[in-house]
Amino acid sequence: MRVLVIEDDATLGHGLQEYLTGQGYAVDWLQDGHRVPGAVAGQDYDLMLLDLNLPDTDGLALLHQLRQEGHQTPVLILTARDDLEDRVAGLDAGADDYVTKPFELPELAARVRAFARRRAGAARALLEAGPLVFDTVGREVRVRGQRLTLSVRELSVLEMLMGRVGKVVTKRQIVNSLSAWDADFSENAVEVYVYRLRKRLEGTGVAIQTVRGFGYLLEAESGA
Repeated sequence: MRVLVIEDDATLGHGLQEYLTGQGYAVDWLQDGHRVPGAVAGQDYDLMLLDLNLPDTDGLALLHQLRQEGHQTPVLILTARDDLEDRVAGLDAGADDYVTKPFELPELAARVRAFARRRAGAARALLEAGPLVFDTVGREVRVRGQRLTLSVRELSVLEMLMGRVGKVVTKRQIVNSLSAWDADFSENAVEVYVYRLRKRLEGTGVAIQTVRGFGYLLEAESGA
C-alpha cells in the first residue's frame, strides 16, 4: 500500500515516514501543500495523511480542492485542532478519519491497517489461501497454525498476492504499491522477493506462479 504524508513538521514527518515504512508501506512525504496536486496526479495513492496547519495553505482548503477535482483517495487528517467544530469541518470537507495530536504511533498504524482492509474490499482482518492465513492486523502469516517468519518486504508482497488469490498481480503494481520516491525498489527487486517467498512456501501447498509478460499469481493446490 502506498501512503502520502503531508506534514510540515520535519521531526514528525520523518518519524511517520520511518515508522510506516517499517510497517511495510511505501511512504512519500511532503512538507507543504502546493506540491500535493502534482503528486497525486502523477501517482496513485491508497491513503493520504494530511496535516491541516501547513505553511503555504490551509489543509481543509487543500482537501476540498482535491475532492472537487475528483480525487477519491482516502484521507486521514492529522492535526492539533481538537474542537468538535474542527472535526466536523474536516469530515464535511471529505476526510475519512481524524486523529488529533499528540497521538500514539501504534494507534495510527491500526487506523492505517483499517484503511488497507477497506481497500481490499471487505474489511477482512484475515486473508486466506489454502492452509495459509495472513493476519493483516497482527502482521503475521501462519501455515496450519505455525508462524511463518518473513521480512517486512516479503510480508508486503505476499499480502498483495493473497489479496488477489487466483488473479495476476503485475510487477509494476507491486513496485508502485511498495516503493516510495527515494527507495531503490525495482522490478528486479520484486523478482528477488518472489524467489524468497517461493522458498518460504515450499511444502505448504501454496505456490506463486509466473505469468510471463504479466506478473504473478498465488494459487493453492487442490486439497491443500
